[in-house]
Amino acid sequence: MSDQYDSGRAAAHEVGMRNRRTVLGDAHVDAAVAKQTPTTEIFQDFITRTAWGDIWNREGLDHTQRRLLTIAVLTAVGNDGELDMHIRAALRAGVDKDLIAEVLLHTAVYAGVPNSNHGFKLLSAAVAEEEN
Repeated sequence: MSDQYDSGRAAAHEVGMRNRRTVLGDAHVDAAVAKQTPTTEIFQDFITRTAWGDIWNREGLDHTQRRLLTIAVLTAVGNDGELDMHIRAALRAGVDKDLIAEVLLHTAVYAGVPNSNHGFKLLSAAVAEEEN
């Protein structure tokens, strides 16, 4: 059972790394892996297998829908660093800035104007950098 469990973990990690690179880009993933320590390795393996290898690999939503949902949730909980990263990743993947703005506007009603206001600031900065 241990060999089967280990091979399943390895397969999930491989799928997770592929999704993680697709969504966040090679540069981001390479930087995260380079910063990995023996202390953080277990967490990096966990998120790679579960978030990226399982959840982002499910068929129920496509990657654009997942990106928009992630932006809405991160806005709602006020997670600035992750929100900025996912806004920029969505723009790089071709998600229209107006669609992201609609998600931020919709989130304002249900999760709070201050959080969405900050999301719009992050979106504006990311779009300005993309246009330059």
